[in-house]
Amino acid sequence: MGQLWQKYKLRVLRRHLLWRAFRARHKLRLVQDRTSEMDETSILCVACLRNEALRLPYFLDYHRRLGVTHFLFVDNDSDDDTAALLSGQPDVSLWSTSASYKDARFGLDWTTWIQMKYARGKWCLTLDADELLVFPHNKTRTLRDLTLFMEKSGQSALGTLMLDLYPKGPIDQVTYHAGDDPRAVMPYFDPAPYRAVRQAPKGNLWVQGGVRERVFFADAPRRGPTLNKLPLVKWHWRYVYINSTHAMLPHEMNHAYDGPGESRLSGVLLHTKFLPVAIEKSQEEKTRKQHFAQPDAFGDYYDAVIQAPDLWHEGAVAYEGWEQLEALGLMSRGDWRA
Repeated sequence: MGQLWQKYKLRVLRRHLLWRAFRARHKLRLVQDRTSEMDETSILCVACLRNEALRLPYFLDYHRRLGVTHFLFVDNDSDDDTAALLSGQPDVSLWSTSASYKDARFGLDWTTWIQMKYARGKWCLTLDADELLVFPHNKTRTLRDLTLFMEKSGQSALGTLMLDLYPKGPIDQVTYHAGDDPRAVMPYFDPAPYRAVRQAPKGNLWVQGGVRERVFFADAPRRGPTLNKLPLVKWHWRYVYINSTHAMLPHEMNHAYDGPGESRLSGVLLHTKFLPVAIEKSQEEKTRKQHFAQPDAFGDYYDAVIQAPDLWHEGAVAYEGWEQLEALGLMSRGDWRA
Protein backbone atom coordinates (compact mmCIF):
# COMPACT_ATOMS: atom_id res chain seq x y z
CA MET A 1 0.00 0.00 0.00
CA GLY A 2 2.87 2.38 0.84
CA GLN A 3 4.49 1.97 -2.58
CA LEU A 4 1.19 2.46 -4.36
CA TRP A 5 0.58 5.65 -2.37
CA GLN A 6 4.04 6.97 -3.26
CA LYS A 7 3.47 6.23 -6.96
CA TYR A 8 0.15 8.04 -6.81
CA LYS A 9 1.73 11.11 -5.18
CA LEU A 10 4.48 11.20 -7.78
CA ARG A 11 1.93 10.96 -10.56
CA VAL A 12 -0.02 13.86 -9.03
CA LEU A 13 3.20 15.87 -8.73
CA ARG A 14 4.11 15.21 -12.36
CA ARG A 15 0.68 16.34 -13.56
CA HIS A 16 0.91 19.44 -11.39
CA LEU A 17 4.30 20.36 -12.87
CA LEU A 18 3.03 19.83 -16.40
CA TRP A 19 0.04 22.04 -15.64
CA ARG A 20 2.37 24.74 -14.27
CA ALA A 21 4.33 24.61 -17.53
CA PHE A 22 1.17 24.84 -19.61
CA ARG A 23 0.12 27.97 -17.72
CA ALA A 24 3.63 29.45 -17.91
CA ARG A 25 3.39 29.72 -21.69
CA HIS A 26 1.60 33.03 -21.16
CA LYS A 27 4.81 34.48 -19.69
CA LEU A 28 6.74 33.86 -22.90
CA ARG A 29 6.96 36.25 -25.86
CA LEU A 30 7.98 34.71 -29.16
CA VAL A 31 10.93 36.58 -30.68
CA GLN A 32 12.01 34.27 -33.50
CA ASP A 33 10.19 31.14 -34.66
CA ARG A 34 12.12 28.79 -36.91
CA THR A 35 10.48 25.61 -35.62
CA SER A 36 8.96 24.94 -39.04
CA GLU A 37 12.44 23.86 -40.14
CA MET A 38 12.40 21.00 -37.62
CA ASP A 39 11.31 17.46 -38.51
CA GLU A 40 10.99 14.14 -36.72
CA THR A 41 14.75 13.51 -37.01
CA SER A 42 15.76 16.84 -35.47
CA ILE A 43 18.04 16.77 -32.44
CA LEU A 44 17.15 19.68 -30.20
CA CYS A 45 18.90 21.73 -27.57
CA VAL A 46 16.76 23.60 -25.03
CA ALA A 47 18.09 26.21 -22.60
CA CYS A 48 17.01 29.12 -20.43
CA LEU A 49 19.56 31.94 -20.56
CA ARG A 50 20.40 35.31 -19.07
CA ASN A 51 23.34 37.48 -20.12
CA GLU A 52 25.31 34.74 -21.89
CA ALA A 53 26.59 36.65 -24.94
CA LEU A 54 30.17 35.82 -23.94
CA ARG A 55 29.68 32.04 -23.81
CA LEU A 56 27.10 31.52 -26.56
CA PRO A 57 29.30 31.72 -29.69
CA TYR A 58 31.41 28.75 -28.62
CA PHE A 59 28.46 26.92 -27.02
CA LEU A 60 26.51 27.09 -30.30
CA ASP A 61 29.47 26.09 -32.47
CA TYR A 62 30.45 23.22 -30.18
CA HIS A 63 27.00 21.63 -30.04
CA ARG A 64 26.36 22.17 -33.74
CA ARG A 65 29.50 20.15 -34.41
CA LEU A 66 28.18 17.43 -32.09
CA GLY A 67 24.98 17.26 -34.12
CA VAL A 68 22.36 19.56 -32.60
CA THR A 69 20.11 20.67 -35.47
CA HIS A 70 17.90 23.21 -33.70
CA PHE A 71 18.16 25.32 -30.55
CA LEU A 72 15.13 26.48 -28.55
CA PHE A 73 16.08 29.22 -26.10
CA VAL A 74 14.30 31.29 -23.48
CA ASP A 75 16.01 34.62 -22.81
CA ASN A 76 15.21 35.74 -19.26
CA ASP A 77 15.50 39.52 -19.46
CA SER A 78 19.12 39.77 -20.61
CA ASP A 79 20.63 43.24 -20.69
CA ASP A 80 23.69 42.30 -22.76
CA ASP A 81 23.78 41.20 -26.42
CA THR A 82 22.28 37.74 -25.83
CA ALA A 83 18.97 38.41 -27.59
CA ALA A 84 20.56 40.16 -30.57
CA LEU A 85 23.13 37.40 -30.99
CA LEU A 86 20.51 34.64 -30.92
CA SER A 87 18.06 36.47 -33.17
CA GLY A 88 20.59 36.32 -35.96
CA GLN A 89 21.05 32.54 -35.83
CA PRO A 90 19.32 30.49 -38.56
CA ASP A 91 18.88 27.40 -36.36
CA VAL A 92 17.56 29.17 -33.23
CA SER A 93 13.98 29.71 -32.09
CA LEU A 94 13.83 32.29 -29.33
CA TRP A 95 11.37 33.32 -26.63
CA SER A 96 11.83 36.08 -24.07
CA THR A 97 10.39 36.79 -20.64
CA SER A 98 10.97 39.25 -17.84
CA ALA A 99 9.16 37.07 -15.29
CA SER A 100 10.84 35.67 -12.19
CA TYR A 101 13.29 32.85 -12.90
CA LYS A 102 12.91 31.55 -9.35
CA ASP A 103 9.10 31.61 -9.45
CA ALA A 104 9.19 29.64 -12.72
CA ARG A 105 10.96 26.76 -10.95
CA PHE A 106 14.30 28.24 -12.00
CA GLY A 107 13.18 28.36 -15.63
CA LEU A 108 11.84 24.81 -15.78
CA ASP A 109 8.22 25.91 -16.22
CA TRP A 110 9.23 27.72 -19.43
CA THR A 111 11.50 25.04 -20.88
CA THR A 112 9.02 22.28 -20.00
CA TRP A 113 6.33 24.04 -22.00
CA ILE A 114 8.68 24.25 -25.00
CA GLN A 115 9.54 20.57 -24.64
CA MET A 116 5.86 19.63 -24.35
CA LYS A 117 5.06 21.47 -27.57
CA TYR A 118 8.12 20.92 -29.75
CA ALA A 119 10.25 18.04 -28.42
CA ARG A 120 7.76 15.18 -28.34
CA GLY A 121 9.28 12.10 -29.94
CA LYS A 122 12.62 13.84 -30.51
CA TRP A 123 15.96 13.61 -28.79
CA CYS A 124 16.31 16.71 -26.63
CA LEU A 125 19.47 18.03 -25.00
CA THR A 126 18.70 20.36 -22.09
CA LEU A 127 21.69 22.43 -21.02
CA ASP A 128 22.89 25.58 -19.32
CA ALA A 129 25.05 27.92 -21.39
CA ASP A 130 28.11 27.00 -19.31
CA GLU A 131 27.85 23.26 -20.08
CA LEU A 132 29.53 21.31 -22.89
CA LEU A 133 28.45 17.72 -23.51
CA VAL A 134 31.09 15.01 -23.85
CA PHE A 135 30.10 11.48 -24.84
CA PRO A 136 32.05 8.39 -26.00
CA HIS A 137 33.56 8.68 -29.50
CA ASN A 138 32.42 12.32 -29.75
CA LYS A 139 35.39 13.25 -31.94
CA THR A 140 34.42 10.76 -34.62
CA ARG A 141 30.67 10.24 -34.07
CA THR A 142 27.72 12.56 -33.75
CA LEU A 143 24.65 12.85 -31.58
CA ARG A 144 22.78 11.11 -34.39
CA ASP A 145 25.10 8.11 -34.06
CA LEU A 146 24.77 8.18 -30.29
CA THR A 147 21.00 8.38 -30.23
CA LEU A 148 20.60 5.64 -32.86
CA PHE A 149 22.71 3.36 -30.67
CA MET A 150 20.70 4.30 -27.59
CA GLU A 151 17.43 3.58 -29.36
CA LYS A 152 18.67 0.14 -30.46
CA SER A 153 19.79 -0.51 -26.88
CA GLY A 154 16.52 0.65 -25.34
CA GLN A 155 18.21 3.52 -23.48
CA SER A 156 15.98 6.61 -23.45
CA ALA A 157 18.22 8.94 -21.41
CA LEU A 158 21.94 9.64 -21.13
CA GLY A 159 23.26 10.23 -17.62
CA THR A 160 26.23 12.50 -17.04
CA LEU A 161 28.55 13.79 -14.35
CA MET A 162 28.83 17.59 -14.27
CA LEU A 163 32.59 18.15 -14.12
CA ASP A 164 33.81 21.60 -13.05
CA LEU A 165 36.73 23.01 -15.03
CA TYR A 166 39.04 25.67 -13.62
CA PRO A 167 42.31 27.47 -14.41
CA LYS A 168 45.58 27.45 -12.50
CA GLY A 169 45.68 30.67 -10.54
CA PRO A 170 42.98 33.17 -9.53
CA ILE A 171 39.97 32.94 -11.80
CA ASP A 172 40.05 36.68 -12.58
CA GLN A 173 43.49 36.32 -14.19
CA VAL A 174 42.12 34.35 -17.16
CA THR A 175 41.67 36.15 -20.48
CA TYR A 176 38.66 34.89 -22.41
CA HIS A 177 36.98 36.29 -25.53
CA ALA A 178 33.66 35.31 -27.10
CA GLY A 179 34.17 32.35 -29.41
CA ASP A 180 37.24 31.01 -27.59
CA ASP A 181 37.29 27.42 -26.37
CA PRO A 182 36.94 27.74 -22.55
CA ARG A 183 38.83 24.47 -22.12
CA ALA A 184 41.95 26.19 -23.41
CA VAL A 185 42.04 28.69 -20.54
CA MET A 186 40.60 26.53 -17.75
CA PRO A 187 41.68 22.95 -18.49
CA TYR A 188 41.86 21.49 -14.97
CA PHE A 189 39.41 19.36 -12.99
CA ASP A 190 39.23 17.22 -9.85
CA PRO A 191 39.34 13.52 -10.86
CA ALA A 192 38.04 12.46 -7.44
CA PRO A 193 36.46 11.96 -4.98
CA TYR A 194 32.81 11.71 -5.99
CA ARG A 195 30.09 9.86 -4.12
CA ALA A 196 26.60 8.83 -5.16
CA VAL A 197 23.50 7.88 -3.19
CA ARG A 198 20.01 7.00 -4.39
CA GLN A 199 17.18 8.93 -2.76
CA ALA A 200 13.60 7.96 -2.00
CA PRO A 201 10.83 8.26 -3.03
CA LYS A 202 11.76 9.53 -6.51
CA GLY A 203 14.74 7.23 -6.93
CA ASN A 204 16.84 10.19 -8.02
CA LEU A 205 20.59 10.03 -7.77
CA TRP A 206 22.60 12.50 -5.68
CA VAL A 207 26.25 12.83 -6.71
CA GLN A 208 28.48 15.22 -4.80
CA GLY A 209 32.18 15.97 -4.52
CA GLY A 210 34.69 17.68 -6.76
CA VAL A 211 36.25 21.10 -6.66
CA ARG A 212 33.28 23.14 -5.46
CA GLU A 213 32.83 20.91 -2.44
CA ARG A 214 36.60 20.92 -1.80
CA VAL A 215 36.92 24.72 -1.94
CA PHE A 216 33.53 26.14 -0.92
CA PHE A 217 31.74 23.45 1.13
CA ALA A 218 34.50 21.49 2.85
CA ASP A 219 32.96 22.18 6.27
CA ALA A 220 29.42 21.33 5.13
CA PRO A 221 29.68 18.86 2.23
CA ARG A 222 25.96 18.13 2.13
CA ARG A 223 25.44 21.75 1.02
CA GLY A 224 27.63 21.14 -2.00
CA PRO A 225 26.19 21.09 -5.52
CA THR A 226 24.44 18.12 -7.10
CA LEU A 227 26.63 16.89 -9.94
CA ASN A 228 24.53 14.27 -11.72
CA LYS A 229 22.34 15.21 -14.68
CA LEU A 230 20.12 13.58 -17.32
CA PRO A 231 20.57 16.12 -20.12
CA LEU A 232 19.85 13.99 -23.21
CA VAL A 233 16.39 12.40 -23.36
CA LYS A 234 14.10 10.92 -26.02
CA TRP A 235 11.28 13.25 -25.05
CA HIS A 236 7.70 12.29 -24.24
CA TRP A 237 5.00 14.83 -23.49
CA ARG A 238 4.50 13.40 -19.99
CA TYR A 239 8.15 13.88 -18.96
CA VAL A 240 9.20 16.71 -16.67
CA TYR A 241 12.39 17.71 -14.89
CA ILE A 242 12.07 18.26 -11.14
CA ASN A 243 15.29 20.03 -10.20
CA SER A 244 17.31 21.41 -13.10
CA THR A 245 18.14 18.24 -15.09
CA HIS A 246 19.24 16.41 -11.94
CA ALA A 247 16.01 14.41 -11.63
CA MET A 248 12.89 13.60 -13.66
CA LEU A 249 9.38 12.28 -13.53
CA PRO A 250 8.26 9.60 -14.19
CA HIS A 251 10.66 8.48 -11.51
CA GLU A 252 11.79 5.40 -13.47
CA MET A 253 13.81 7.74 -15.69
CA ASN A 254 16.12 8.51 -12.79
CA HIS A 255 17.49 4.97 -12.92
CA ALA A 256 19.08 5.65 -16.31
CA TYR A 257 22.28 6.66 -14.48
CA ASP A 258 24.13 5.33 -11.44
CA GLY A 259 26.90 7.94 -11.25
CA PRO A 260 30.70 7.75 -11.63
CA GLY A 261 31.77 4.15 -12.12
CA GLU A 262 28.59 3.42 -14.09
CA SER A 263 29.15 0.52 -16.49
CA ARG A 264 26.39 1.58 -18.88
CA LEU A 265 26.80 4.23 -21.56
CA SER A 266 27.18 7.65 -19.93
CA GLY A 267 28.79 11.03 -20.51
CA VAL A 268 30.13 14.17 -18.88
CA LEU A 269 29.03 17.79 -18.87
CA LEU A 270 32.10 20.01 -18.78
CA HIS A 271 31.05 22.90 -16.52
CA THR A 272 32.74 26.14 -17.59
CA LYS A 273 31.36 28.31 -14.80
CA PHE A 274 34.70 29.59 -13.51
CA LEU A 275 35.59 32.09 -16.20
CA PRO A 276 36.14 35.65 -14.89
CA VAL A 277 32.49 36.42 -15.68
CA ALA A 278 31.57 34.17 -12.72
CA ILE A 279 32.63 37.02 -10.42
CA GLU A 280 30.25 39.50 -12.03
CA LYS A 281 27.44 36.94 -12.12
CA SER A 282 27.94 36.10 -8.43
CA GLN A 283 27.74 39.79 -7.54
CA GLU A 284 24.52 40.12 -9.54
CA GLU A 285 22.89 36.95 -8.22
CA LYS A 286 23.68 37.84 -4.64
CA THR A 287 21.38 40.82 -5.20
CA ARG A 288 18.80 39.23 -7.52
CA LYS A 289 18.40 36.08 -5.35
CA GLN A 290 17.03 34.02 -8.21
CA HIS A 291 19.18 30.88 -8.18
CA PHE A 292 18.46 29.08 -4.91
CA ALA A 293 15.29 28.26 -2.99
CA GLN A 294 17.00 29.87 0.03
CA PRO A 295 19.45 32.29 -1.62
CA ASP A 296 20.54 33.97 1.62
CA ALA A 297 21.98 30.65 2.77
CA PHE A 298 24.50 30.81 -0.10
CA GLY A 299 25.77 34.34 0.48
CA ASP A 300 29.08 32.99 1.74
CA TYR A 301 29.46 30.94 -1.45
CA TYR A 302 28.89 33.99 -3.64
CA ASP A 303 31.33 36.00 -1.51
CA ALA A 304 33.98 33.31 -1.96
CA VAL A 305 33.58 33.33 -5.76
CA ILE A 306 33.69 37.14 -5.82
CA GLN A 307 37.13 36.94 -4.17
CA ALA A 308 38.46 35.23 -7.35
CA PRO A 309 39.86 32.12 -5.68
CA ASP A 310 42.60 29.88 -7.03
CA LEU A 311 40.84 26.51 -7.37
CA TRP A 312 43.89 24.60 -8.54
CA HIS A 313 45.62 22.08 -6.27
CA GLU A 314 48.25 19.35 -6.59
CA GLY A 315 45.62 16.73 -7.38
CA ALA A 316 44.27 18.64 -10.39
CA VAL A 317 44.28 16.93 -13.79
CA ALA A 318 44.30 18.63 -17.20
CA TYR A 319 41.45 17.65 -19.51
CA GLU A 320 42.46 15.57 -22.54
CA GLY A 321 39.27 14.01 -23.90
CA TRP A 322 36.57 11.41 -23.39
CA GLU A 323 39.00 8.47 -23.31
CA GLN A 324 40.74 10.04 -20.32
CA LEU A 325 37.41 10.57 -18.54
CA GLU A 326 36.47 6.95 -19.15
CA ALA A 327 39.84 5.73 -17.83
CA LEU A 328 39.22 7.76 -14.66
CA GLY A 329 35.79 6.15 -14.22
CA LEU A 330 33.91 9.41 -14.78
CA MET A 331 31.99 8.16 -17.85
CA SER A 332 31.58 4.97 -19.84
CA ARG A 333 31.12 3.82 -23.42
CA GLY A 334 29.17 0.80 -22.15
CA ASP A 335 28.53 -1.55 -25.07
CA TRP A 336 29.07 1.17 -27.67
CA ARG A 337 32.38 0.09 -29.07
CA ALA A 338 34.44 1.37 -31.97
